[in-house]
Amino acid sequence: MSDQTDQEMRDKLFEALENVIDPELGIDIVNLGLVYEADLNDEGVAQVVMTLTAMGCPLAGTIVNDVKRCLSDVEEVNDADVNIVWNPPWSKDNMSRYAKIALGIT
Repeated sequence: MSDQTDQEMRDKLFEALENVIDPELGIDIVNLGLVYEADLNDEGVAQVVMTLTAMGCPLAGTIVNDVKRCLSDVEEVNDADVNIVWNPPWSKDNMSRYAKIALGIT
């Protein structure tokens, strides 16, 4: 794939991931800054590297399932592999301006 095509696919994956809403905060995981990477390999497997707002999040399984479900709506995606990482740790600084305004964070 060309770099432009790679970027277009990443944009498409991130757009799909905006449909995954964090159940506790009511904001999507992209605007919360939880998604670090999203790429599609040659076999059509979306590789997502993301974090959660806190270790031991009881809704981790729900969020991972929602990620896989939303990515399955992307035509080029055959499967999804979600890797939850803790480094770098998530902070409020990762959030988009939209998410900060929605949650009343300055």
